[in-house]
Amino acid sequence: MSLKNDISEVVLSEEDIDRIVSDLGETIRKDYEGKTPVLVGLLKGSVLFMGDLIKKIDTHLEIDFMDVSSYVGTKSTGEVQILKDLSGSVDGRHILIVEDIIETGATLNSIINLIKSRNAASIEIVTLLDKPVNRKLHVDVKYIGTEIPDGFVVGYGLDFDEKYRNLPYIGLLKPELYS
Repeated sequence: MSLKNDISEVVLSEEDIDRIVSDLGETIRKDYEGKTPVLVGLLKGSVLFMGDLIKKIDTHLEIDFMDVSSYVGTKSTGEVQILKDLSGSVDGRHILIVEDIIETGATLNSIINLIKSRNAASIEIVTLLDKPVNRKLHVDVKYIGTEIPDGFVVGYGLDFDEKYRNLPYIGLLKPELYS
């Protein structure tokens, strides 16, 4: 059975994603010219996005990862747990947090506060998808790929119970599969 059968609608095609990532990469390159930002990917969802994004940023940069969790199935618990912390110091560094999707803002708010407490020179956020309809906490996001309406999206790193991350596009999961 094909994974396509579980998708009710393609929200972003491979071509859409490539265009968005290219545009974000060029903007970030210009903004960080002369600096060496540390891109912090939030595992696991941002892996595909971050991998493509760093190829589009034609300047020196470093990468690191954090693994945080605030979800059980399709619902945010509101509590953020750090499963894997950064491997390097952020003291005096320009940090760019790479997120796949921003919904409630709780995860990012916790991570921003943690990184601020470690004396980063600057902290910005880049997200492929923004879903403001579910926002509970305000988060300043400098780089937004695209805004999406409510609905449970999967693909291109986004999952439902660890499934569908490998789809090359982003689609709406049929509600009967997660309700």
